Amino acid sequence: MTIATIDPTTGTTLKTFEPFTAEQVEEKIHAADAAFRELQRTTFAERAEWMRKAAEILESEADDVARLITTEMGKTFSTAKYEALKSATGMRFYADNAERYLTPETPVEPSAVNASALSVRFDPIGVVLAVMPWNYPLWQAVRFAAPALMAGNTGLLKHASNVPQCALYLGDLFERGGFPRGAFQTLLVEGKDVAPLLDDRRIRAATLTGSVAAGASLAAAAGKNVKKTVLELGGTDVFVVLPSADVDKAAQAAVGARVQNSGQSCIAAKRYYVHEDVYDAFAEKFVAGMAAAKAGNPLSDDSAFGPLATERGRQDVQELVEDAVSKGATVLVGGEVPEGEGWFYPATVLSDVNPDMRIYREECFGPVACLYRVGSIDDAIERSNDSDFGLSSSVWTTDEEEIARLGREIEAGGVFVNGVTASFPAVPFGGVKDSGYGRELSAFGIREFVNVKTVWQA
Repeated sequence: MTIATIDPTTGTTLKTFEPFTAEQVEEKIHAADAAFRELQRTTFAERAEWMRKAAEILESEADDVARLITTEMGKTFSTAKYEALKSATGMRFYADNAERYLTPETPVEPSAVNASALSVRFDPIGVVLAVMPWNYPLWQAVRFAAPALMAGNTGLLKHASNVPQCALYLGDLFERGGFPRGAFQTLLVEGKDVAPLLDDRRIRAATLTGSVAAGASLAAAAGKNVKKTVLELGGTDVFVVLPSADVDKAAQAAVGARVQNSGQSCIAAKRYYVHEDVYDAFAEKFVAGMAAAKAGNPLSDDSAFGPLATERGRQDVQELVEDAVSKGATVLVGGEVPEGEGWFYPATVLSDVNPDMRIYREECFGPVACLYRVGSIDDAIERSNDSDFGLSSSVWTTDEEEIARLGREIEAGGVFVNGVTASFPAVPFGGVKDSGYGRELSAFGIREFVNVKTVWQA
């Protein structure tokens, strides 16, 4: 893919970038390795000061950054600004909590292991490669960068090829905050050039958010070199509505859960399992809400959501819808590519979806919902788990026994009860099955890329 800024609202190429040469890549890796030697000797207080300064810079530039995000990938200006401010909040969170999360521990009394002193340390490991997606071009990268830098690691960011200016902004942000030169840098390289980077012994680990295929490729390259990875690979998240739920609130939330970020979110609800006792009432309100959610100019306050980020992405969505319709699915609203420039796609609801259709199992990265009728909580749980993915879920019920069962039995990295899935700096984020492994955010996230080191003294 060409490394370029292409405005999704018009399809116009605004700026192109040449991929880095082998010599430029070597310079970046060398600088990251040298920065690690310096950074690992700094204190948490020093790193926290730099992180807070970087957060201040980001907040002061939030409007300009939001316009850049909107221009490159099409989300609405308001949500782009929210993303920028949330990223700054995440940076401050790790500035405030990294030392507490990584303070050495004494797991047992030293005498129990024939020692006079015992500690478990959490030391940085070195240069970590981050391969990040375009759908949350700041937040997705920052939720790796903030904990990695606060732990004392350095980072190399290979961002998606359609958000190069966001990538370059991040490549400068942390140095502007005070981190040593080379501590966090952007690599403008193509996807095919990622796996060979893992052959370099100076790169100690990698994290990726993206497709299953991309994750498998990275993991294979890392495995060959005995290097750890953390993978977040998307999902076909469920939205379960049971009879005791507040149907009005559930239906309203269901719309936002699907059209957020133009449906281009790994944690966006995609499969809606609604109990037959409340199905008709929910479906009426949900379809009406989706019909009212209009795609439009992402810089306008009147637009519920913007265009899809890429032309190929819209083609993929339409192919899934056409495949489903050709095999018997019913379009309750939307389902057709609009005329005019840009890569817009309407909020769409399908019913009568069956296992013969690709959309039954594949992740649809656009504002398309599949609506199913279920007869019981057992049916809802069984069908929720009938997926290769397991990222998160949103369940709606006021029955405490049902809440306990859903929390225990749904196979996912998260279960959000009477609310829509979201990410928070203080809460671990990640999935199971084809949604990946490892965790981001919270104490779990910052401990993914550290050396858990036992220091035993006789």
